[in-house]
Amino acid sequence: MARRAAPPPHSHARARRPAIGVPREVRIIGGQWKRTKLAVADKPGLRPTPDRVRETLFNWLGHDLTGWRCVDAFAGTGALGLEAASRGASDVLLVEQDPDLVSRLRALQAKLGATMVKVERANGLSVLARLAPASADLIFLDPPFDANLHEKALAAAASAVAAEGLIYLEAPTSWDDTALAGYGLKRLRHMRAGAVHAHLLGRAA
Repeated sequence: MARRAAPPPHSHARARRPAIGVPREVRIIGGQWKRTKLAVADKPGLRPTPDRVRETLFNWLGHDLTGWRCVDAFAGTGALGLEAASRGASDVLLVEQDPDLVSRLRALQAKLGATMVKVERANGLSVLARLAPASADLIFLDPPFDANLHEKALAAAASAVAAEGLIYLEAPTSWDDTALAGYGLKRLRHMRAGAVHAHLLGRAA
């Protein structure tokens, strides 16, 4: 999932980490498109979620996502949503606002023949808000760290996720059960990799 520094208001740009050592590409880790390379656009500050974070996340989720309905609300390079599709997800919505990244995602979708993947150019929060209640099995949330969108994204995702569904949250700080209680969510898994806190969330009892 790609990120760019210093996002303008309401942009999906990811203001995250120094540009030093930014990879030119990432790879899908498992499934039918295992080892497929995803180019990282040559834009200031653009970089994907760390590979080891993605690998850990999909170890948490399991290797078979057959039939899952997934939404990647801030898609960037599409690495998270495409990984889910590669592992069997039946319906994957990639939402991205940057027009260049949207074009890249659509070209990649066509190249892979990924008929289960839909790419939409839109604001991630707006798409989350319009989703029907309990309509998604897995929602990926990685909004720009500096845009103060985590609370709004969590509130919208909590309504859209199915009763037994999961939410992946990437944030600059750790969210514990106390912080999540107001959204009706609980923390199932957590890891830290540098400045990134990765969480797997589910509905609270």
